[in-house]
Amino acid sequence: MAAPWEDVLRDGPAIREAAAVAVDAALLQGVLMRTEGQPNDSDVVSFAPFTLLPSAVPSALFEQAYAVQQDFNMLVDAISQNKEFLEHALASTIKVDDFTARLFRIHTQVLEEGLAQSVFLGINRSDYMFDSGVDGTPALKQIEINTIAASFGGLTSRTVAVHGQVLKVLGKPQEASRLLPNNPSRGLALGIAKAWELYSSPSAVVMFLVEEVQRNIFDQRCVENELWNRNIPVIRRRFRDVFEKGSLDEARRLYMDGKEVAVVYYREGYVPSNYSEQNWEARLLLERSRAVKCPDIATQLAGTKKVQQELSRPGTLERLLPGRAEAVTRIRATFAGLYSLDMGAEGDTVAAMAITDPDRFVLKPQREGGGNNLYGEELRQVLEKIRDSPQRTSYILMDKIKPRPALNYLLRAHSPLQVSECVSELGIFGVYVRQGSELVLNEAAGHLLRTKAVEHADGGVAAGVAVLDTPFLV
Repeated sequence: MAAPWEDVLRDGPAIREAAAVAVDAALLQGVLMRTEGQPNDSDVVSFAPFTLLPSAVPSALFEQAYAVQQDFNMLVDAISQNKEFLEHALASTIKVDDFTARLFRIHTQVLEEGLAQSVFLGINRSDYMFDSGVDGTPALKQIEINTIAASFGGLTSRTVAVHGQVLKVLGKPQEASRLLPNNPSRGLALGIAKAWELYSSPSAVVMFLVEEVQRNIFDQRCVENELWNRNIPVIRRRFRDVFEKGSLDEARRLYMDGKEVAVVYYREGYVPSNYSEQNWEARLLLERSRAVKCPDIATQLAGTKKVQQELSRPGTLERLLPGRAEAVTRIRATFAGLYSLDMGAEGDTVAAMAITDPDRFVLKPQREGGGNNLYGEELRQVLEKIRDSPQRTSYILMDKIKPRPALNYLLRAHSPLQVSECVSELGIFGVYVRQGSELVLNEAAGHLLRTKAVEHADGGVAAGVAVLDTPFLV
């Protein structure tokens, strides 16, 4: 999977010149984040970390990832509507994982009351790595599917131009012309706009539900501006604003500061630290409302690691997607080995297998946001400690994917310029809208490539480990 710029990687002067151009290009294009020192202030900003050069991606695997995205959209939507499947899949997890249990309780309460929501919007991102396999042939293997707050659709829309400029500076204009256009922020906004339109209240607003600390605001602004360009008004609020000022009328329409809310787009609410008791109350208020939630709580639960593992069991996909054999085949081809740690003989065998050979596996808790998975010796120690405890059911075990590293430079503010051995992760954004039982929109909305040095086992861009990248198809 060598990219055609191995020749320049060791050319110090050319690399230093290209890096200076790259940073200025990133600032010009708006590949920006707020600083750690002033995370809620745009007076001082810096470039979001990114690779100096685009990374090689096998074109066949890239096309495979795009081809299966509509299938994954359908699958997530099917899971979200299947209370029995979610209940069965998460039965052991909700006994030991309080966060998942609280989400599930809200899900149950909302169903018992009767759903006020009739339009459903899913924005997800399916993430993959390229497993080099026994014979060295790369294969597309899914890491996870993110069904809440899938980020960097905005900033990745702007990195292609940066990498194109770098390649031109390095004397590679033909290669620059081969970089694919990519604009997920437009695709995500299209889904939000469709849901807003089907809500059928022209004066209603879209509410971005955002975190207290907002370093990644420019990524969100890219999507927000696409909506303003369509004359769809956007407000930004936090959970505490909803708790203090949110209300429902008798028809369960949601109001914030006197404005009716048509769509709630979550960029918050995916980890336990996002929730105080007040925030849980705010979440329940939102879920009980008629507003289109992206995601609604059932769709958030569909993205848990335990559901991912249950999907790999024989016959499960066929039950969830009846009559869609080709979609099932495409989806299953992307699965890595996934194993249950439920109490009983199967889980005992899996735990023993992982303790004996920890480097073969990844131990994954039910968490989003990067930086949560366990590997190697740490995996072994944790499993030995909990092997006989129900606590182990809050994790799943997955085969460790082994991609082939490549050399690149990772550009970060205030960091030395040095070459690193790197691996990449490809994400495909998916957007769907369902009205009642009819899927009115189902699309792949663009891609995200993130790259990190091989010494980091886990973590995304927001976690400070991976950097933004652009695929160069080979």
